[in-house]
Amino acid sequence: MGMNKNTILGWATFIMILMGLLLIGLGVFKYRDVSGWGFAAVGIGFFANAWVFSSLKGRL
Repeated sequence: MGMNKNTILGWATFIMILMGLLLIGLGVFKYRDVSGWGFAAVGIGFFANAWVFSSLKGRL
């Protein structure tokens, strides 16, 4: 099974979405003080990167 660039970008998008959800979940459920805001902000940043990876599929 060969992986081309679109498959790699698809997997990268999937992993970034999972990590974003994990970080937002940590910020909401585990760290309820100021550090929770940081975890949630980084999770939203992971979503932004996943969106960029998703939009690059088929264009590179």
